[in-house]
Amino acid sequence: MTHELRDLKVAILAADGVERVELEQPRGALYGAGATTEILSIHPGEIQARQWDLNAAGTFSVDRLVSDASPEEYDALLLPGGTMNPDQLRMNEDAVGFVKAFVATGKPVATICHGPWTLAEADVVRGRRLTSWPSIRTDLRNAGAEVVDEEVVIDGQFISSRSPADLPAFCAAVVERFAQAKAPVSGG
Repeated sequence: MTHELRDLKVAILAADGVERVELEQPRGALYGAGATTEILSIHPGEIQARQWDLNAAGTFSVDRLVSDASPEEYDALLLPGGTMNPDQLRMNEDAVGFVKAFVATGKPVATICHGPWTLAEADVVRGRRLTSWPSIRTDLRNAGAEVVDEEVVIDGQFISSRSPADLPAFCAAVVERFAQAKAPVSGG
């Protein structure tokens, strides 16, 4: 089933060290369904992508600084992984503040692999059911999340997956759930 996302605007929050396929494949699925995306980051210019954290994998152009963006401008949020990427984001006050404010809107948030680290730092996972890369599951539990080992987990506004191996199911779930974001969000 094809979802019409023509009027959907998605923020992709990423920094240097982002896992290339975890940004590129969901963004491609969103484009394919008609959505527009903007890469938000903590510095202007380009962010360095990685493959399996070890190998350089090109760059992505930054569309906007997260410090200049507002959650009200977007219908959904994507938080890709890679070890270095969310580690930098969770240390940046503007990035953490944006994530916390975005979650408060009730709009959908998709995250994969190490991406949930930023959610934990923003203190928005308490009582939520999520999955992630195995090495950050303890951090998520310590932040109050119920952590499971499943390909895709959907809990309210959150969509999460474990790793690049889950990308086909993750991308399908993201497009399906983000399509629901077109409905007006109360209070957001």
